[in-house]
Amino acid sequence: MILYRKTYTIILLILLSCTFSFGQGQFNLSRKQTDKVRFQLINNQIILPVEINGVKLSFLLDTGVSKPILFNITNTDSLQINNVETIFLRGLGGGESVKALKSQNNFFKIGNAININQDIYVVFDQHINFTPKLGVPVHGIIGYDVFKNFVVEINYKSGYLKLHRQDSYKYKTCKKCETFNLSFFNNKPYIDVDVKLDEKLIPVKLLIDTGSSDALWLFENDSLGITTEYYNYFHDFLGRGLSGNVHGNRSVVKSVKLKSFELNAVNVAFPDSTSISFARKIKDRNGSLGAEVLRRFNLIVDYENSKITLKKNSNFKADFHYNRSGIVVEQLGLRVVKELASKNEILDSYGQASKDKVSINFSQSYQFKLKPAYTIVLIRENSVAEKAGLQVDDIIVSINGKEAHLLKLQDVISYFRNSPGKSIRLKIERNKQIMNFEFKLEDVFKQKELPN
Repeated sequence: MILYRKTYTIILLILLSCTFSFGQGQFNLSRKQTDKVRFQLINNQIILPVEINGVKLSFLLDTGVSKPILFNITNTDSLQINNVETIFLRGLGGGESVKALKSQNNFFKIGNAININQDIYVVFDQHINFTPKLGVPVHGIIGYDVFKNFVVEINYKSGYLKLHRQDSYKYKTCKKCETFNLSFFNNKPYIDVDVKLDEKLIPVKLLIDTGSSDALWLFENDSLGITTEYYNYFHDFLGRGLSGNVHGNRSVVKSVKLKSFELNAVNVAFPDSTSISFARKIKDRNGSLGAEVLRRFNLIVDYENSKITLKKNSNFKADFHYNRSGIVVEQLGLRVVKELASKNEILDSYGQASKDKVSINFSQSYQFKLKPAYTIVLIRENSVAEKAGLQVDDIIVSINGKEAHLLKLQDVISYFRNSPGKSIRLKIERNKQIMNFEFKLEDVFKQKELPN
């Protein structure tokens, strides 16, 4: 269980994008000028090791949040949080505000960076949970509190952050880099780039959103020419925000220009207006620049001097892909799997083999183990998966002959992002029955007719 001290209740309605008070402490590197922190990159999202009040957890690094949010804490029995009050948070999605606890005076540690007086917001809504979507434990989100205290290098290709003390960091000459000025609204960074829709180059202001696995989100605006009306698109589930599910149209823009860097045929999502009603109130914001674009660069993020520097990495020319199957898969619970036992596993069960003991036929020995269950949680309407007869709550047993439990969640998802015409063979479990399905990935835009 979680323990609380000095508990009291204040009902307060706030937005995630609101400005917070800054009476708390800050992260510091006491003995070093720089520190390297390794991370996992899963579905384009950075998962960092974070220690809170002595408990080691994993957090998503998200420039789109102002304060750390803790969730998925049912298994963190030893975690203690201090000085709590009840509040309500509002984020993306068309639902209601979410009840949370604001906790003060917490000990945070990221690598060798320490903050002894950190605020955190604890959310108990079980629907707000990144673990099923990413296939690894994720206990929360952190953003501004990391970037405000350091010059942060993000090396997407090698999988590490470098935290530099602001008073000692020196920029190196880089002829292959581009540096952009940042603007801030409620402690979130915005960048000005150009987006080419059809033949029109449109300047846009975008939130830099390392927490989004998508490439680009644009808010429709007829006066600027930002609309899906004249483009191929399909309607899709875009993700879940703090206040509920987000749906919208997916399409492709001709290019995104970041000064001399130009990315072509970039995936774009146009979220429904009801899901982003609060985000659209931010003056001049036209959307978000997500990690599917950001991962193509190595970044130097400098909040103190309001700038960000980009340098292309080997991901730069990688193609953009869509989920062509219409299937959304999450890791939900466990399933019992029968596996052929290895020699070592059998000896562990029977003791060390010797001449005096009965011989064991290894080829006939099996074990039952608990493995991740990859479950279909959503199927896009009129998709090839729906037409093939697949249903929500189907559990994937194998895909194209590969046992699903031997794959990571991202490996399973990658099958559905392959080229049009690729055959997908699924063995699924439905109501304890094993069933087989087959379909071919399709061009999701091919049936869209453009108006004259």
